Amino acid sequence: MTLSVNSIALADWRQQVAELYAAVRHHNDPEQAWHAFRAGRDRLFKLHSQSPLTAEQKAGFASLPYFPYDSGWRRTGTIDGNVDRETFTMQLATDGEFRYTRIARVRFSVGGRPFALSLFWIEGYGGGLFLPFRDATNQQTTYPGGRYLYDTIKGADLGNSLDEFILDFNYAYNPSCAYDNQWVCPLPPPENTLPLAVQAGEQRTPTDSCRYSQFTASRGK
Repeated sequence: MTLSVNSIALADWRQQVAELYAAVRHHNDPEQAWHAFRAGRDRLFKLHSQSPLTAEQKAGFASLPYFPYDSGWRRTGTIDGNVDRETFTMQLATDGEFRYTRIARVRFSVGGRPFALSLFWIEGYGGGLFLPFRDATNQQTTYPGGRYLYDTIKGADLGNSLDEFILDFNYAYNPSCAYDNQWVCPLPPPENTLPLAVQAGEQRTPTDSCRYSQFTASRGK
């Protein structure tokens, strides 16, 4: 019974997260959408049974720490599918092996400088897009293991077309392992390290658990 209840609760969590992102995609004002998103995410973290926070953390929780909204960190990238397919593997203690395959590079610019991040496809039934990254704020003001921008299995989807990709770093978020060490999360591969400080999105929490899983790569598919 507990497993069934937890599974239904998890499905509800994912649906509510997906609805938050859908509201962002359909809002006309990016900054107002961000404030509404943050309020909704704080509410889920505080009240939902599938929150990654422990009961003790929930008791003292007010809001997740974020950098102030900065429109300069909302970029539109172009999708470059001319990449070598490479599969990265990680081990989860309870779920076994998970694999992510590089399917494209998302190219964008900041301050006139060109950058690119690899876009991955989550292997397995249904699949999904996954985009983790690191930057120069890690170990200082953001989570040491890096942050995520996209995980469409979890509903984190800022919008894209066949050739364009919205990269709004104001929505960069911590993996679940940042809040409690019961979670093990994939670490962004070295190729997704940006050589600049992305001072946007979620900041480091006071209770960083720093428990994550390193990718190993293999030529695949």
